[in-house]
Amino acid sequence: MKGFVLAGVSSGVGKTVATLAIIRALDDAGYEVQPAKAGPDFIDPSHHEAIAGRPSRTLDLWLEGEAGLARNYARGEGDICVVEGVMGLYDGDGSSTAMVAESLGLPVVLVVDAKAGMESVAATAYGFREYAATIDRKIDVAGVVAQRAHGGRHEEGIRDALPDEMTYFGRIPPSGDLEIPDRHLGLEMGAEAALPHDVLDEAAEALETERLVEVAREPTIDAEPAAAEPTGATVAVASDAAFCFRYPATIERLRERATVRTFSPVAGDPLPDCDGVYLPGGYPELHAAELASSPTLDDLADRASDGLPVFGECGGLMAMAQTLTTTDSECHPMAGILPADVTMRDRYQALDHVELDATTGTLTADRGETLRGHEFHYSEASVDSDARFAFEVRRGDGIDGDHDGLLAYDSLGTYAHVHAASGAFDRFIESLSD
Repeated sequence: MKGFVLAGVSSGVGKTVATLAIIRALDDAGYEVQPAKAGPDFIDPSHHEAIAGRPSRTLDLWLEGEAGLARNYARGEGDICVVEGVMGLYDGDGSSTAMVAESLGLPVVLVVDAKAGMESVAATAYGFREYAATIDRKIDVAGVVAQRAHGGRHEEGIRDALPDEMTYFGRIPPSGDLEIPDRHLGLEMGAEAALPHDVLDEAAEALETERLVEVAREPTIDAEPAAAEPTGATVAVASDAAFCFRYPATIERLRERATVRTFSPVAGDPLPDCDGVYLPGGYPELHAAELASSPTLDDLADRASDGLPVFGECGGLMAMAQTLTTTDSECHPMAGILPADVTMRDRYQALDHVELDATTGTLTADRGETLRGHEFHYSEASVDSDARFAFEVRRGDGIDGDHDGLLAYDSLGTYAHVHAASGAFDRFIESLSD
């Protein structure tokens, strides 16, 4: 599958809107588009899926490694893959957009904010192209999409100023309708605030669609499929507005090796008959009252105390805690599986790629193994003095700055999100059959 990376000169430049407009432009031209996201984001991919009609692939070298990155790209479907970058092109030491583009050998289309510039837009793009050589990276910045650019003289000035070796791929016109509402953790989810198709179609008309098709190329590395031996285990996966942060590759891996049954704690669904439970991250704080009154959490607590393995990531950890206090100081009882009380804060408490060393055998790692993941949360957890942890933090913040992976019974709660390519979910599934 051919593809290209849509990178920004910085965060907040309008990459997501440009990505969605490009998806619509390619779709209108008759191409099947596979969206993808560089970096560990859950929110932007939800907007990709709302417009493209298929799950967006997560491409992150820190989370997946180069082989896992290639496999995840190869699992996509379509004619062209549009990879939205993270932050600015060269930003990030764990897995920058430039690192992802270089690893896959894909060209870069640069999104530049043209609201207050013309020739300077070309100068900026040229600088991003030439900078690759100074840091000894093989990055092909093929051209630009001008974000918030008017037509006429404004567009002509940008196009004419570009050097011959760079292509003008069109513009995204300034429009108040091309704004996605945001909240803590980023934009609102795609199912809540998807941009209207007619608005994106109007923006797509200002793009040079066939030039985007022409620049796309196949990745330069081959993907060897990972072995997937079925185990016979059954995994119950929480899936609703409170537990919506899960990578497509994770669910795919669980389905390859186990039977997956979904349920909604917010709706009060009974816990399915299963050998283990996965509680993904999400927004339990926005649904704290419903969760507090949900019989599902009581059922989870009873089953966990009887030895049913429950693995919760970030929002999952919060639901497994004793209490959850929201920013308006309302305290809600949660499942009470883990010896912790969680409080929401007004600013983020952690944001980084993380690296964890397992100090004991647990659901996602054997003792002595190292896991790589990602953390981004606005909550903090106060743990009991006798709390037990599974991981020491080599990089990141974890739960208390030094540890992550709170243990209770046969269950585990982490602030870290991990990807299926890390092997963590293989270990989880296999632990259910031990």
